[in-house]
Amino acid sequence: MQDLLSIVDVDKTFPGVHALKKVSLSTRKGEVMALVGENGAGKSTLMNILSGIHQKDSGSIRFDGVEMAVTCPMDSQKLGISIIHQELNLIPHFSIAENIFVGREKRKSRFFYDKRKTIEDAKKLLARVGLNVDPRIVVKNLSIAQRQMVEVAKALAFNTKLIVMDEPTSSISDTEIDRLLNIIRELKADGVSVIFISHKLDEVLAIADRITVLRDGEVVGVLEAKGCTEDNIIQMMIGREITNIFPKMETQLGDTVFEVKNFSQGKRFADINFSLRKGEILGFAGLVGAGRSEVLQAIFGIDPSDSGEVFIDGKEVSIKTPRDAIGLGMGFVPEDRKLKGLLLGMAVKDNITLASLETVSKYGLFNFGKERGIADSFVDKLSIKTSNINQKTLHLSGGNQQKVVLSKWLAIKPKILFVDEPTRGVDVGAKKEIHALLSQLTQEGVSIIMVSSELPEILGMSDRIIVMHEGAIKGEILRKDATQHKILTMALSKESA
Repeated sequence: MQDLLSIVDVDKTFPGVHALKKVSLSTRKGEVMALVGENGAGKSTLMNILSGIHQKDSGSIRFDGVEMAVTCPMDSQKLGISIIHQELNLIPHFSIAENIFVGREKRKSRFFYDKRKTIEDAKKLLARVGLNVDPRIVVKNLSIAQRQMVEVAKALAFNTKLIVMDEPTSSISDTEIDRLLNIIRELKADGVSVIFISHKLDEVLAIADRITVLRDGEVVGVLEAKGCTEDNIIQMMIGREITNIFPKMETQLGDTVFEVKNFSQGKRFADINFSLRKGEILGFAGLVGAGRSEVLQAIFGIDPSDSGEVFIDGKEVSIKTPRDAIGLGMGFVPEDRKLKGLLLGMAVKDNITLASLETVSKYGLFNFGKERGIADSFVDKLSIKTSNINQKTLHLSGGNQQKVVLSKWLAIKPKILFVDEPTRGVDVGAKKEIHALLSQLTQEGVSIIMVSSELPEILGMSDRIIVMHEGAIKGEILRKDATQHKILTMALSKESA
């Protein structure tokens, strides 16, 4: 089979980081090539070079038999390469149809935009990815899962020879994942090549023909997917064996520290009631769009609620803004770390102390030494891989960015911590570290509410599980009684358990 893409000895260095070291790989026509590796292994850097966002320092890249000269994303698109980035690249205030055809608008003539044709063509593409929504809807009103499918539709709108998908299933439901994998199979049948980047190794084995493994900026091997196992991939990815990815410590649960009663917000969720004990991890499960994240955001004061009461240590509290929540000893690790969790242009140290500025300033004077001390302690405690605490957070891998977000909230010494998809887009090694950290926090008396779309994570880390469906709580399951079947049955049911 002929190579569509051939990358030979590509090198790339950023300040303090040798991101790619003589990387060579190929993708054949009509092949699904999976690209796997820990966060920081160089996967996204390589794809950013392929898309024209970054320029390689040395090496060669040939596409369809011709040496690539790509200096910007538009050059890459013209060659027939579509990139779907992990952090979605849509314009929030544009409609779905406008996003799909941005830069390639349908026109009646040189000067007149053909809105009807644009909407019709957008409908066809949305139907192909199984997204049954009006293409005139503004993107900011969509869920992350829906935005992901719009990105896929946008990629299909090009005359594409190669589609690169970077963590495409990190925020979509099992049904949507199945649909996406079927779309990939259809593309393959049509002769389109796909580079599939994912930490979900079961999906990699289900869809890939070959698997290229990166570690510390180098290719350490190429595996045939047929006959390969997750353990084979993991050991090659990290150079060591990973055991017990859910290191949940048994915790003696204390009294109820947090309680929510009759909490409602319009059509998003209604009549939410639950409690949280000291040292407990309370898991929130359900399909994407069930209202889990919306409940936490309203409790934390990010979004307004219509009604309901919140109690901390038996006393009713008023939370109108995140500042109120922080003042009550609450922290919130959001689902989208880049959009809601970090200021990417700022240094690691600035992000770590962002929620605890009162501890590093007094009488209007900022204590830079104290800031450095706090940042250094969390870089050490959470093993954040950074050249130094002054490095811009933008240049960290996804897993290390997530650790910075966690550090920001741990710096306020929370009593109650909300974590929404805590290991989204994080490699298997960093997952274990984050799980171990959450478990250790409960040993220290911190109470945690965890939203996760990954059932193994919910089952492995939760003391108790609340299942939501269409904005309502459908049931509660104790750790000892929980199974994937029970959770999915509740998550799909309109009847309360």
